[in-house]
Amino acid sequence: MKVLVLGSGVVGVTSAWYLSQLGHEVVVVDRQPDAAEETSFANAGQLSFGMSSPWAGPGIPQKAIKWMFQSHAPLKVRPSLNPAQWQFMLSMLANCNEKSYGVNKSRMVRVSEYSRQCINALQEELQLPFEGRKKGLLQVFRTQKQVDDAAKDIKVLQEFKVAHAMLNVDECIAREPALARVKDKLVGGLHFPDDQTGDCNLFTKALVKKCQEKGVTFKFNTEIKALVSDGDRIRGVQTANGLETADQVLVCMGSYSPFLLNPLGIRLPIYPVKGYSLTIEVKNDADAPQSTVMDETYKVAITRFDNRIRAAGTAELADFNGDLPGARRETIAHSVKSLFPEGGKVDEAAFWTGFRPMTPDGTPIIGGTRYKNLWLNTGHGTLGWTMGPGSGKLIADLISGNKPEIDDQGLAFSRYG
Repeated sequence: MKVLVLGSGVVGVTSAWYLSQLGHEVVVVDRQPDAAEETSFANAGQLSFGMSSPWAGPGIPQKAIKWMFQSHAPLKVRPSLNPAQWQFMLSMLANCNEKSYGVNKSRMVRVSEYSRQCINALQEELQLPFEGRKKGLLQVFRTQKQVDDAAKDIKVLQEFKVAHAMLNVDECIAREPALARVKDKLVGGLHFPDDQTGDCNLFTKALVKKCQEKGVTFKFNTEIKALVSDGDRIRGVQTANGLETADQVLVCMGSYSPFLLNPLGIRLPIYPVKGYSLTIEVKNDADAPQSTVMDETYKVAITRFDNRIRAAGTAELADFNGDLPGARRETIAHSVKSLFPEGGKVDEAAFWTGFRPMTPDGTPIIGGTRYKNLWLNTGHGTLGWTMGPGSGKLIADLISGNKPEIDDQGLAFSRYG
């Protein structure tokens, strides 16, 4: 079959790879001049398989109110008249309970753990250069309450047999020696030994080359305008360069997916939650992180590449506002300087922003639609890099009519009724 993949971020490109491996003719279309130029460009760099969690959880509404009055808060809201913003917040609020959190986290961990297996197999086969490391992820806690709150996550981790360990401060330092400088700021941590790190942009671009070697066609600089339906099927995709037809169409357009699907009556509950990152040159190797350190207090992930540190954080509800406020930069810089004061040249860092395609329940939308040949692989939020390989392989099997290697229950758009 000919399969049209719309979007060339990490989710679209991994989907294209697995579809090509199953023998399909694959064409990838994107408005950008190259792959991974938007949300996959400068994300956190963490492959946080075990730490995958929905943002909507018990206690979040109370925390959100408190964060409104903090200068270095992990969540900021710029109220707008856009009904999508208010609908997203209300739907997210409805998921802020113990039962929903457990269901949503279970779904996310299921996809993420599968994705870990997929990227490990990909690397064994392809040896892609993306400055990857397999040294785990350390979530550091600055208060005893954060340690106590981790109990609900540990229950799900145990259920899915995700490797993890609660650590005291000295054990945290044993895994990230540079934290010895700030020992007095920590009370403990949660370590995920199977989590990894790497530059998503480098990975995606390297995989594009492998896809092209397998015959996948990439049509960059091609604006996607509309899906053209014919009864219960999609006949093709109208682009700025004409109509692209295919047997199957897969939408991997992140935060922009709703614009394409709304005219068909498919109302995806995806909102562009804005995130920021700093890319920092390493100053002293011994004073820098060796893998990913997640600062639970500020919700900032600090990740080591070869000679760079990528620090990312902040969730901002501001529609598609792409500006770069100094206050957001300062929040991320504050976290890095607090934990790794001598690790990198923070003041010289490159500042970036991107739109994370968030669903209210945190779970991506992977599966079919009421149109027989229209498929979705979108809504991964902050975890497109983590879930990309797994969701790509899953959707490739579904499109091909193969039995998936994991349970896909609760992942399709149909879960929203």
